[in-house]
Amino acid sequence: MKDGMDRREFLKFSIATGTLLVAGEEIIESVMAQANRGVTEVDKLTVWVVTDNYYDLNRPDAKIAKRYRSGPDKSIHAEHGLSFYVETVVNGKKSTCMYDYGLYPVGVINNIELLGLDIGKTNAFSLSHGHYDHFMGLVSILKQNQSRIAGGTPFYVGEEAFARRYKLNPGATEPSDIGQLRKEDIEALGLKVVEVKTPIEIIPGAYFTGNIERVTAYETMPTNLKVKLGEKIENDTFPGEQGLFFNIKGKGLVVLSGCAHRGIVNTVKQAQKVAGIDKVHTVMGGFHLINAKPEIIQNTVADIKAMKPDYILPTHCTGFEAVVAFNREMPKEFIINTAGTKYTFTA
Repeated sequence: MKDGMDRREFLKFSIATGTLLVAGEEIIESVMAQANRGVTEVDKLTVWVVTDNYYDLNRPDAKIAKRYRSGPDKSIHAEHGLSFYVETVVNGKKSTCMYDYGLYPVGVINNIELLGLDIGKTNAFSLSHGHYDHFMGLVSILKQNQSRIAGGTPFYVGEEAFARRYKLNPGATEPSDIGQLRKEDIEALGLKVVEVKTPIEIIPGAYFTGNIERVTAYETMPTNLKVKLGEKIENDTFPGEQGLFFNIKGKGLVVLSGCAHRGIVNTVKQAQKVAGIDKVHTVMGGFHLINAKPEIIQNTVADIKAMKPDYILPTHCTGFEAVVAFNREMPKEFIINTAGTKYTFTA
């Protein structure tokens, strides 16, 4: 079966709910298809890019984008890092979450304050993967707001998020240690760590993709990024990297990616599979095409273009050449992102 819920999950669901199905394959497929269409519809989605690699004071607003305007006494901080703050509105109820936390705590906290975001009311925290340019701001953000964040607020991560990471730099023979997020540091600040492998709704209308299947031939794993598993340092295949997606009522899927080490096309396809929805409204986030070979960039752009998204928003680790390629091939859909931008998606 190729739907978002496999047969084993379906049978677990049937047992857990007291449902006993004695039926043929067509009936089971039909029931499972209906289950996969059960993704919550979002009436309004707001995504703030708390930080990103690029900022431009003079960049104009776009149809769905409102830029933060720095002044002489206050400025948005940009860095080699990525952080999102998300608000969903479902049946009139607002819910919020954070997805990644950037690199430099002082800069990220500065941006949070300038954007007027209330971290103390955040309903859930989440992390795409365990690289320092996505988690370094987290502990400082939590400490600053600890007294106002409800105890037991969930912190969603995929598997191996707390493993120590390494990077083999050009010309080096030994990988460099690039740090590790410690689970006990998060728990000590009152959050409840929830490690997941399968799709999960982290706030109403916001879904982790679950572990992302690799279905494209060209989106291969980088060999310079390493992870320590047990006592051995191995090539990092990022099995637990999580995308975040939403189903905007009448518009389709908005897919956010931290770095897409598993491939941005694979990430979008995973969201489509889990949601049981083909229509893609927006693809946004790091696409990890920096320093990629031209043919990989070309294949990625072609496959994303074939999905016919309404908007394409490459950020962070996408890389200059890939950003230019998306702009050239998808000029009507393309929006250049700047740190501090607020995006609004409505039904």
